Amino acid sequence: MGRFSSMLDGLSRTFSTSKRGTSSTECSGKEAAEAMAKDAKKNEMILRSSGTVNVKGSDNFASVCSRKGEKGVNQDCCIVWEEFGCQEDMMFCGVFDGHGPWGHYVAKRVCDSMTSSLLCNWQDMLVESSADDDLDLESDKKLDRFHLWQHSITKTCADVDHDLQQYRKIDSVYSGTTALVAVRQGDHLVIANVGDSRAVLATASDDGGLIPIQLTVDFKPNLPQEAERIVECNGRVFYLEDEPGVHRVWLPNEDSPGLAMSRAFGDYCIKNFGLISVPEVIQRNITSQDQFIVLASDGVWDVVSNEEAVEIVSSTSDKAKSAKCLVDRAVREWKRKRKGIAIDDISAICVFFHNNCSSSFVATPK
Repeated sequence: MGRFSSMLDGLSRTFSTSKRGTSSTECSGKEAAEAMAKDAKKNEMILRSSGTVNVKGSDNFASVCSRKGEKGVNQDCCIVWEEFGCQEDMMFCGVFDGHGPWGHYVAKRVCDSMTSSLLCNWQDMLVESSADDDLDLESDKKLDRFHLWQHSITKTCADVDHDLQQYRKIDSVYSGTTALVAVRQGDHLVIANVGDSRAVLATASDDGGLIPIQLTVDFKPNLPQEAERIVECNGRVFYLEDEPGVHRVWLPNEDSPGLAMSRAFGDYCIKNFGLISVPEVIQRNITSQDQFIVLASDGVWDVVSNEEAVEIVSSTSDKAKSAKCLVDRAVREWKRKRKGIAIDDISAICVFFHNNCSSSFVATPK
């Protein structure tokens, strides 16, 4: 109860607007959330490019790297926001992998709108839960942190997808983006995934080694539950002869758009035929055994295994370079394993949980 009250008190100070006295159905804290994002950017608490995030006193240390592939403009987008929503113990991270002619614009739009929308929805959940006199503040599951985040993130994804569809400056009919986000709140970690990016945790074993734990599902169209939904919605799932094993999503009567993932924002040409933007949301309590987490686009995981990723990151002497070392290794593996195939955009965020470094924030765009 004490921690809940502390969070609510902090939010009441940072969100200056209130629902009382307004009939609007829009989140009253949306403008406040956007203002917090601007203020965080001004104070260099947000990183949107390759570099590091190291805030004095924080348990977190984040290394970020994004590299353009050989298909044109880099359609990946990354973000790390320390002290997310003006909460000292919170961090937000996200990797967004765009696709299609407007994919880079879609990825940036979703990245930009997700943080403010999530803050808004999370605040609403906290306020609504605390205002319900029938709830047991000590034991009711509605006040459990995971349920609060799960509901907030799920609603945020629906809001963001709707906003994108209404945003006429971006043609997202045949373009879209995946999204993989993580929120750390103290020792509580929440991961949400829409698409085929992946989160892998490195945790210490009894013998002192590191064990990779995949926290998310790669939402590919050939997964049984995904394929079943798509087929029930009259979409089609199959792979082309020149791409054996690469299953894609197709319209009922047209060999288009051929998406290699079953969940994404945008891509409205096929949203009625089984593609969804509903996230899978999971949680984990961070222990002293858990060392770091890797969030990366499929440009990494197509050629680097979970075990290899953990080994690369853990063996990098300078953790500030850990994401770059992982991305560089992925580039080499693309050239070795997939000769003749254009290298994909490759992005990675490595977040170390137990940061012993006391230096101030460092941002080093590449």
